[in-house]
Amino acid sequence: MVTMKIITICGSMRYTKEMLSVAEKIELEGNVVLLPLYNSFQKKKIYTKAQYKVLEAVHKERIKLAETILVVNIDNYIGESTNKEIEFAKKLGKEIIYYTDLEK
Repeated sequence: MVTMKIITICGSMRYTKEMLSVAEKIELEGNVVLLPLYNSFQKKKIYTKAQYKVLEAVHKERIKLAETILVVNIDNYIGESTNKEIEFAKKLGKEIIYYTDLEK
């Protein structure tokens, strides 16, 4: 029997394609995957400050729901928003996995 985890994917939206690819891979391993989808279907969308606050709050809820966060840190890049997400996950006692560690 497969042991399922609920995993929230975090990372810079500049790596949306990579995040979607990682999500597919870990879902095929039997995990439940939560990830942001904004900016996923277009090159660049500009949101208002109020909309960004909503998106940030929703992503925090994804982190709360998850057992683990998986940080997609292509070329070891972790931006300011992702650092905040990591700190939030640490405060909640979540397991944190880095994509670059999975590649080794």
